Parts: sequence; C-alpha cells; structure tokens
Amino acid sequence: MNVRLAEKEGFASLFLRLRAEGLADKALLTALELTPRTVFLSAAYADAAYQDRLVPIDCGGFAESADLVARLITALMIEPGHRVLDLGTGSGFLAAVAARLAERVMTIDRYKTLVQLAQQRFAHLGLGNIVSRQADGLKGVNGEGNFDRIVATCAFDGMPRQFVDHLASGGVMLAPILQESGRAQMVRLTKIGSRFEREDLFEVPYKAFIPGLAAAL
Repeated sequence: MNVRLAEKEGFASLFLRLRAEGLADKALLTALELTPRTVFLSAAYADAAYQDRLVPIDCGGFAESADLVARLITALMIEPGHRVLDLGTGSGFLAAVAARLAERVMTIDRYKTLVQLAQQRFAHLGLGNIVSRQADGLKGVNGEGNFDRIVATCAFDGMPRQFVDHLASGGVMLAPILQESGRAQMVRLTKIGSRFEREDLFEVPYKAFIPGLAAAL
C-alpha cells in the first residue's frame, strides 16, 4: 500500500473513532487531515500511524496516538490568535496540529535530536508559525511573554505552579500530574488571578519530567 493511500484510509478510521467520541469539531478535523501523521514517524512504524496506541520514536521516547492528540487539542480550546507553548516536542505532531489552529506555537524538548527532526518536519509541511527549541521543560521559557495555552506531555510530581506566570489571564494549561499509583492524570488548569482552577480530565500515558538537557542526544 502506498503512503498516500495509507494516510487516507488511516485518517478515515481516525475520523470515525473521533466522531464516536463526540469529537467532531470541523477545525480540529481539518487540522488533523492536513497534517499527515506518517511524516512524524519512522518508516518502520508507518502502518501504526493511525492506530490508537503508543509508537516508539527517537531518543527512547514515544509518540502518543492521534486519538489522544485530538483529545488534548479539544481540551486546550485553541482559538485563532492564541499563542501556545508545547512542553515536550516528541515527534512534533501535536505542535503541528496546534499550529494550524493557533497564531504561534513554541515547542521545546530536552533532546536536540527530537527538536531537529521536528524542525525538518515542520519545514516540510510549510508550518512557519512554529518555533522549536532545546530547553528544560520544567523551567519553561523566559523572555517570550505570556501564552494563552500551554500543554505538557511529561508528567509533574505536583501542581506546576511555576507556570502561572507563563499564562495570560484566563489562560489554560493541560498538565499531566503523577498519582500515588504511578499513573498520570491529565488536568486542565485555568488561570484565575494568580492561581489555578483545576479540572481533572482523563488518564494519560506520560512519564515523569526529566530535568535538564540531554547530555548526548
């Protein structure tokens, strides 16, 4: 099966699963359709691109499923004109989909290899409104002003209060928080004044943040 046909059939399956979940926002579905997922995975995993499962990527990481990306983007409630911060670039797929809905996306990862690969993929797709950086996600980014939306794909030990100052008033952050069970719960944090209002969403497969930059990768 050629890649184009695999993309078409894969997206059709994804579309049906998302509709069954009630995720039928036209802007989201269009953003997903315009962002070929096979571009973000190695050829060895092309057949798994649209399966609802984790897929291995470089640097010992994994790409979450397109289904989960759709749930996260929906929970973020991105609007035109928004500035988005993506903590944990991974394959770059989430940042690419978000960039089709937002004005600007900044994505950071501790692994230089992942940042460089993502930059190549963004350029290939003509996504000029994404800035990629190698950085320590736990520290966020300085000198970039406030963001309307923040999404993290690594888990925090507790409430990530250090990001209150990174959010615009009324801004939203999606943050996985580790539970006593060792599993991570995705929570939606809305900035109200100088505090967060918390809403628990769903369990996610993300692992704990590792501080600092990767030494070799």
